[in-house]
Amino acid sequence: MLFNSIEFAVFLPIVFVLYWFLSGNNLKARNIILLVSSYIFYGWWDWRFLSLIVFSSLVDYLVGLGLSKSDARITRKILLLTSIIVNIGLLGFFKYFNFFIDSFTNAFTLFGFEFNSQRLNIILPVGISFYTFQTLSYSIDVYKRKISPTKDIVAFFAFVSFFPQLVAGPIERAANLLPQFYTKRIFDNRKAVDGMRQILWGLFKKVVIADNCANFVNDVFANHSIYNGSTLFIGVIFFAFQIYCDFSGYSDIAIGTSRLFGFNLMRNFAFPYFSRDIAEFWRRWHISLSTWFRDYIYIPIGGSKGSAWQKVRNVFVIFIISGLWHGANWTFVVWGLLNALYFLPLMLSSRNRENLDTIAKNRIFPNFKESIQVLSTFSITVLAWVFFRAKSIKEALSYIYIMFSSLFTIPKSIPLILSLLIPFFIIVEWLQRDKQHVLEFDVLKISKISRWLIYYSLIFIIFSFGGGQQEFIYFQF
Repeated sequence: MLFNSIEFAVFLPIVFVLYWFLSGNNLKARNIILLVSSYIFYGWWDWRFLSLIVFSSLVDYLVGLGLSKSDARITRKILLLTSIIVNIGLLGFFKYFNFFIDSFTNAFTLFGFEFNSQRLNIILPVGISFYTFQTLSYSIDVYKRKISPTKDIVAFFAFVSFFPQLVAGPIERAANLLPQFYTKRIFDNRKAVDGMRQILWGLFKKVVIADNCANFVNDVFANHSIYNGSTLFIGVIFFAFQIYCDFSGYSDIAIGTSRLFGFNLMRNFAFPYFSRDIAEFWRRWHISLSTWFRDYIYIPIGGSKGSAWQKVRNVFVIFIISGLWHGANWTFVVWGLLNALYFLPLMLSSRNRENLDTIAKNRIFPNFKESIQVLSTFSITVLAWVFFRAKSIKEALSYIYIMFSSLFTIPKSIPLILSLLIPFFIIVEWLQRDKQHVLEFDVLKISKISRWLIYYSLIFIIFSFGGGQQEFIYFQF
């Protein structure tokens, strides 16, 4: 079920009414309503895959109970390994089986050996990369005794399958989200109103910016050989806005929807295209995944400690894994390698934590140095996006070659709607860059009339200039 669909527009109010008005203020009843609703939401794509999320939830629930009953080191390790093997095994089979088979076959062919392999017709379950990491982090945190295991099976299953963030995050930690299922929730009008604002802005980003960009980007990448360099340059810039507005739009809708039910999810994007270096970009982009990799892989293997070689190794490990997480294609590996190369100079010179505050804080405009930093960071990010979007490394290299070989030419005509809306979008995000989301207002400074004018204007733009109902990009990951 898509957030930008009629089905969801009907589904959400029904769940809202059942949750707040027909549950009798009973915590268990509300959790059951959320669990059943989440399974309906997920099963809307393919009900057969419900068995996977139920199985994954059950394994980690039982692992948690087992860890609570044992202090024996070997037993606890076996239980943790069970969780890791089951979760990574399911993810590996559904997402990477054919990728590794093809890579293995191509490697043999490269050396002159004929090797016949059998590919499987595997359908990738929607959201498996997200809920796998969410439930796996629970087992790891219980093993490390960072959190106490739960005995409430309904709360745990609802935590894993919580429908607002089930399919594309944020990837929540049990320490943050699970306790919220134990706490009685009272309807908070201010929280709900703010949630609706964030949903509205998320829909604007997805339906108007991302989907309109998609129409242009899909054509340019599919026919890149017939376009000149300037058109390809604009195409990849539009892809940068497409993927940002598509994914952060989903996160906004997820976070806003959660607030309607009294839950607080972690922030997933913090205006990343205003970053002054690539390290700041990764602190602001897909925050839930970046911090997951940091806490569960990067720091355990040594992080930024140790010799220079160890630091370099750790950076490449984390970015290559990040690339593979995004997709079973060598293009994602190259994308990860490029970001590792961007990050290394900052890390080796101990400048990777220079820019921790908001750019141009308490100022309208950035200074010259900040402007150059933002433009250069955005430029190298855009270059890496070519590999992320291309279907093969060969296609990405061809795209880049044509782009730079005829950059200063007259581009293909750009859709007027994008010419107007993207500059508007950048300005609005810049003005609100110190907020949690763009429509977070100080009601004392903005009149009610002004606020409602903004809301209705966005609704009008969404219905008038929406780019058509398209799936969210991160559903494929």
